[in-house]
Amino acid sequence: MKKHYFIIFFFLGFHAILSAQQPDLLEKQMIIIEGDSIPTYGIPLNEVVVFQPLLFKNHLKLKRYLILRRKTLKVYPYAKMAAERLTVLNQRLNDLNSKRSKRKYLKRMEKFIYEEFEEELKKFSRSEGQILIRLVHRQTGITTYDLVKELRTGWKAFWYQTTASLFKLSLKDTYDPEHSLEDYLIEDILQRAFADNQLEEQTAVFDYNLDDLYFIWKDKK
Repeated sequence: MKKHYFIIFFFLGFHAILSAQQPDLLEKQMIIIEGDSIPTYGIPLNEVVVFQPLLFKNHLKLKRYLILRRKTLKVYPYAKMAAERLTVLNQRLNDLNSKRSKRKYLKRMEKFIYEEFEEELKKFSRSEGQILIRLVHRQTGITTYDLVKELRTGWKAFWYQTTASLFKLSLKDTYDPEHSLEDYLIEDILQRAFADNQLEEQTAVFDYNLDDLYFIWKDKK
């Protein structure tokens, strides 16, 4: 028992000495809120993201979610790459003055993108192509159709050949997790993957609050 008292008195005495000799240090280690002090020192903890629970009514719906998850994790890096290429393309085009130099650059970029993506995209299923088109819209804010229209000479062959002809899908598809259940599930998959460092997050044009989406879909599913 005496040992316990000794330890308590030792720490109280040490704290008093520290307070007397280093008031500035202690002040820096405390947050003062309306007269109350909260210590800021200690073991720093990593941020923890808490997700709403996903509940599935039956095994079939769970299986579909897991299949969608696999496809989303596979496709997202390509949508991310497409957004990065588009950013570089637009920046470069803004630096070019003549139409001739722009056409030449677009043709070179088309060849580069085609060679980089085409063989990989051939391995995609139709449903994966559909996810890719919507994720490109999520990342860039532009539909694949409008990309083709805007960059008519450069990306026309690439997108029509690798996307439309391979998948026979609508290039006008948009990403809308507020009104599409599958898009909501994709957003859930992405945000969980970002939090778990399974995917490298890229700032997207559309930024959704997953909690808000959860309550939209909670009673609809």
